[in-house]
Amino acid sequence: MDAYFHETAMIRRVHREHVVALGGPRALLMQAAHPVAFAGFFASTRALPDPYPRLERTAAVLDTVVFGCREDADRATARVRRVHSRVRGRLLEPVGRFPAGTEWAADDPDLLLWILGTLAQSSLLVFERYVSPLSPGERDDYWRDYRVLGRLFGLREQDMPSDWEGLSDYVEAMVAGDALWVSPQARELGVQVVLHPPVPLAARPLLELANFVTVGLLPARLRRQYGLRWDPMRGLVHWGGAQYARRLLVPLLPRRLRWGRRPALAT
Repeated sequence: MDAYFHETAMIRRVHREHVVALGGPRALLMQAAHPVAFAGFFASTRALPDPYPRLERTAAVLDTVVFGCREDADRATARVRRVHSRVRGRLLEPVGRFPAGTEWAADDPDLLLWILGTLAQSSLLVFERYVSPLSPGERDDYWRDYRVLGRLFGLREQDMPSDWEGLSDYVEAMVAGDALWVSPQARELGVQVVLHPPVPLAARPLLELANFVTVGLLPARLRRQYGLRWDPMRGLVHWGGAQYARRLLVPLLPRRLRWGRRPALAT
């Protein structure tokens, strides 16, 4: 099959692990913390009342690109680019450092990089925390694969950091800078996504565990802005649980339970 990635590609190695899906809510909350990205990718696309259908549709696109053939990947990403090219608007009220009237476009390279970067960083964070640590070269290989995704979604080579260290520096600078600010609407979305997703009652214990992982993986500054509770004891339990999963639980799981063709999240 003519595909963008071969079977041993780092992006396949990472995204075949079911546990990497735990990075999805974390990436979404980081994306929604950017007021302009929130307006462009959530509030304007009818995803605010119910973000899950959007996540399912876009996760399917990533699944196609990472594991499918080139023809299907090109068709799927071309459809996404067409939609993004039509999604435009202005902020209706000031949020953080962005004044009312700030123009935005879903295909803006800066916004696309934030979406792409949070997806990549969240997925690899979960993989290294719960599956296996990676070498600097393996992280670079993963980001090199992700840059292929970036080009398919409309980014140019010069729009993206050249290596994993550059991406990490970019995300850290964004979190430490003044571009991110959780609006009241974004906070409502965060509570809905993290605390009240549509799952059967029997799945609530697993949901609570996933919630705990999501909150623990968020940068402390954004966690506070979302109003999500955390303390040193929770941090210790979070670290201990990840160590147990990576060292004892995940290695003993059969592949049929560990592996699938599920991406963490999509643009």
